[in-house]
Amino acid sequence: MHQSGTYPTGGNQTGAKQNAAHQSSAHQSNAPQNGANPISAHQTSAHQTSARPNGTQRTEQRHDTAHPETVRLSPVKLPEQPKPRTEPPKKPDEAPEDLPGYDEEPEDRLTEPDDKPKKSRKPLAVVLALLVVAALAGATVYAVNEFGGAAAVETRPPAPPADVRPLVKPVSAQGAAPTPQGVKQALAGPAANGALAPLTGSVIDPATGTVLWQQGDTTPATPASSLKVLTAAAALLELDRTAQLSTKVVQGSEPGTVVVVGGGDPTISAVPGSSVYPGAATLDDLVNQVKAKGPVTKVLYDLGRYTGEPMGPQWETADIAGGSVAPIVPFMVDGGRLDPKKVEGARTASPAQAAADAFAARLGAAAAVPGAAPQGAQTIAEVRSAPIEQLVDNMMQISDNVLTEAVARELAIKTGNEPSFAGGVKAVRDTLAKHGFDLTGANFVDGSGLSATDKIPAKLLTDVLSAAAKPAMDERTAKLRPLLTALPVAGGSGTLAGRYAGAAAQGKGWVRAKTGTLTSVNALAGVVVDQDGRVLVFAFMSGNPGNPDTEVRPALDVLAAALRGCGCS
Repeated sequence: MHQSGTYPTGGNQTGAKQNAAHQSSAHQSNAPQNGANPISAHQTSAHQTSARPNGTQRTEQRHDTAHPETVRLSPVKLPEQPKPRTEPPKKPDEAPEDLPGYDEEPEDRLTEPDDKPKKSRKPLAVVLALLVVAALAGATVYAVNEFGGAAAVETRPPAPPADVRPLVKPVSAQGAAPTPQGVKQALAGPAANGALAPLTGSVIDPATGTVLWQQGDTTPATPASSLKVLTAAAALLELDRTAQLSTKVVQGSEPGTVVVVGGGDPTISAVPGSSVYPGAATLDDLVNQVKAKGPVTKVLYDLGRYTGEPMGPQWETADIAGGSVAPIVPFMVDGGRLDPKKVEGARTASPAQAAADAFAARLGAAAAVPGAAPQGAQTIAEVRSAPIEQLVDNMMQISDNVLTEAVARELAIKTGNEPSFAGGVKAVRDTLAKHGFDLTGANFVDGSGLSATDKIPAKLLTDVLSAAAKPAMDERTAKLRPLLTALPVAGGSGTLAGRYAGAAAQGKGWVRAKTGTLTSVNALAGVVVDQDGRVLVFAFMSGNPGNPDTEVRPALDVLAAALRGCGCS
């Protein structure tokens, strides 16, 4: 019997006593009458539970002294219960914290009725509750100080709009239109420089088509690399600008043999991260794809994509070591350069063999040999170049002769011509003529302008550039527009990066032009924005034998810069 303690909510002392008495009498009245064993009957009832917090009865075993074999059940007096609490009762499966021995079996509690109750956990719960309340209060104060309060409520008026004055403004045909008299006056002094004679050229307003200045503009002259303007324009007009050049490796006819099929991409990089061609495929990628298919013991390379001679008419073999060119073949790495980082570095006279040997060595195979791919051979590896539009941009920026000739051959294949120098030239001419350009007086034998026998009039260059620069956007102009962004920027990029100092400084950043240089030949063709915000197109071609670095090129730069300083309305 407990000395002290209370039951949880829901207890009723009176009802517990009555129930206990009722159950005791019920056990006595049900004693066996027909000779049944009285102990077994009472044992069954003796295992009933004691009075619980919900008002049920707790019983106690007592032995009858007159009949020791009989176990009698009598009610146990319970301590006085306090008044019921107002909080909701605990769930039936939860053990009351303040009822000692609740988790013990009933028999254990009945055999040791004098045990003291366990110490109540209420003080600990109260302390924890106070700590939680204190923490919440502190967090509330912090939140108010950090995110609320008077400072958070306070608002300030928005700052006034910034005074934006863009330094770079879009060009517009709304500016004052230049006049032929104004342009002639602006160019009179620079064009008379003896370092340029003989000089031919043309200046046009692309917004109106007006010829603003001309000097022998229809006379054929050697364009040097400014001829690339024509090849680039033809490629943009005819080829899919998103197309890529594919180099494949196919299974050879013998076990362990593979064949590299040249796809016309000269930009494949032998050393990743060391290429002058942005977006170039890598030789390592091709090698790793092949390795994944199994061991290779023999490598062949197929150059059947191109026909004709690998060196252009009147090309000089000295230009290979000089870095201007390499033999034009459909498989090579780094444009045939010995040092892939040097734009004008020396090149190899055997670019296909060098590339195939590098490929074979990385596969652990013997030196490569030329050979045709079997018909219908399975492709086991492939890499692709940057898109055609990016290739055009690259060839114009660094004036790459090998890449230009590769693009000319792709144009020849697209237009049904043979992939050779002659076929590339015919494809360029046919494409330009189809799109309305007059090629009278134009006679060239390659696509890059490396041959000294190439001749074109300055007017043809300005006609093509005007079509790309005019403000009205028809289908032809839309296709040619990337030609303008492919032009090197004066003092900023490509072959003009180191030019436009001194007297030509006012043209820096405003002139965009393709350069051209051969022995006793210098040319410059491009666009410039004048002081009135109008775009002008120009082409200047000089046949002066003077020093190109100190005399002729600086004089051409001053001539173009004069157009930038022109308010020629």
